[in-house]
Amino acid sequence: MKLAASGGALTPEERRAAEAVDAERLFALLADVIAIESVANRETPAQQRVAKEMRAIGLETDVWEIDFERLRRHPAYTADVDRRDGLGVVGTMGRGEGRTLILNGHIDVVPAGEVARWTHPPFELTQRGGRLFGRGVVDMKGQLCSAVEAARALREAGVELAGALQVQSVIGEEDGGSGMLATIERGHTGDGAIVVEPTEFVIAPAQAGALSFRLTVPGLAAHGALREEGVDPVEKFIPIFQRLRTLEAERNRDVADVLFRGEALPFALTMGRLRAGIWPSTVAESLVVEGRYGVAPGEELAGARRALEGAVAEAASGDAWLRDHPPTVEWTGAQFAAARTDESDPVVSALAGAVQSLGGTEPRVGGVRYGADMRLLVNQGQVPTVLFGPGDVRRSHRPDESIHAEDLVDTARILAVTAIRFCGLLASGSPARELPDRV
Repeated sequence: MKLAASGGALTPEERRAAEAVDAERLFALLADVIAIESVANRETPAQQRVAKEMRAIGLETDVWEIDFERLRRHPAYTADVDRRDGLGVVGTMGRGEGRTLILNGHIDVVPAGEVARWTHPPFELTQRGGRLFGRGVVDMKGQLCSAVEAARALREAGVELAGALQVQSVIGEEDGGSGMLATIERGHTGDGAIVVEPTEFVIAPAQAGALSFRLTVPGLAAHGALREEGVDPVEKFIPIFQRLRTLEAERNRDVADVLFRGEALPFALTMGRLRAGIWPSTVAESLVVEGRYGVAPGEELAGARRALEGAVAEAASGDAWLRDHPPTVEWTGAQFAAARTDESDPVVSALAGAVQSLGGTEPRVGGVRYGADMRLLVNQGQVPTVLFGPGDVRRSHRPDESIHAEDLVDTARILAVTAIRFCGLLASGSPARELPDRV
């Protein structure tokens, strides 16, 4: 995205805030958090660094230990790792007498994998050719630092918001959203939210859901030299695989939601891991498939599950062995519901207006295929939410993750202007309120 040099139709306060964005400070914070390997259950040092920055720029900062024993009893809790401890971090500014805008990002990252496959060290911020490299620059430490910098720029510019701006740094997004759920349960909600996902500057008021499943196809073990005396579950899986591909095509035909039209496969059904057998010269006793099942906004999850279970049962009904030894489907791990916000909501219009004023062109509005913490804000917190941020999700979860450096700076400017338009300005002469820390 190229921001217009003129700054478009900005008010004096908006212009001051946009001009107060400090790229060097943004990148310095990002370098610090990139250096912290904040994978699942190891996010606390990174959260402490973000909280320190929030306090330094004058935000009311709430830092708390998440009670996972209690949180696990919540019906929306779906973490697919054994969560033990972690911090929630929320920084707030503004008078709190108008609308509250949330800027949300997650601090956790996926593992770097084989470090030898990286050109640059994954946990060291590297700048080259106008791009930043490092695990999390796209997903999504880079955008989170842009949100923090937006708040700092508003303070630096002397902007007093009538409402409130919250910057939320959450853990556990990659494994089910436990940090987002804990933040909502803490009481940190608002009138609108922007989750700073890498949407390539597309405003996304809709996200698909994704349900994890485990399919087990039974077989009958036999010595490899006597293969005909066994039942090969790999062979039995073939018609099930074909029926699931047909189900996927059916579910992606004539997509109702306009925000997903034009996408080749918005609600994909992926069978990502297959395991069978215990020994090369033994017919496998069973085959286990673990996969991801895309669901549409507004779709009833129970109905979606029944459709997959029914497709498996239908395929199995044509085989004598599987009729007597039916495959089983289990719903395990992360269960990401879909989410939708109306395109006419004020958070959408405020963000779109800020992008257009700073960039000179009308932003594209669309849906994203992947699950995100947006679903919890919308479905549990009742907060109208959009996904928006720089970067291409295709560059995340892989070696040499990278993003255009200037895009992060532009994002901070957009978020600062959006906050002014959504939250409003404190009337002239109204005293500012000092906000204490909560720890």
